[in-house]
Amino acid sequence: MPIRAYILIQTEVGRASDVAGQIRNISGVISADVLTSPYDIIAHTEADDVDELGRMVVSKVQMIEGITRTTTCPVVNI
Repeated sequence: MPIRAYILIQTEVGRASDVAGQIRNISGVISADVLTSPYDIIAHTEADDVDELGRMVVSKVQMIEGITRTTTCPVVNI
C-alpha cells in the first residue's frame, strides 16, 4: 500500500502561487493548493514507501526556491 502524506508549506511573501505550480510538476504529487492560513500551500502526495517520501520532500520539494519551511504529515490508516 502506498504512503500518502500532506506537506504543509510556508513560502516567502508573494511566492505561493509560483511555488505551488512547481510542486504540482513533481512526480508523486497528487495536488498542491494555495491556502489562506499560517501555511501557504498544502500538497497531497503519494510514495511507494517512507524512504521515497523522504527523498521527495528533501531533494525535490525543499529545493524549490521560495520555500521557507515544510511540515510533512503522513496519513495513517486506523
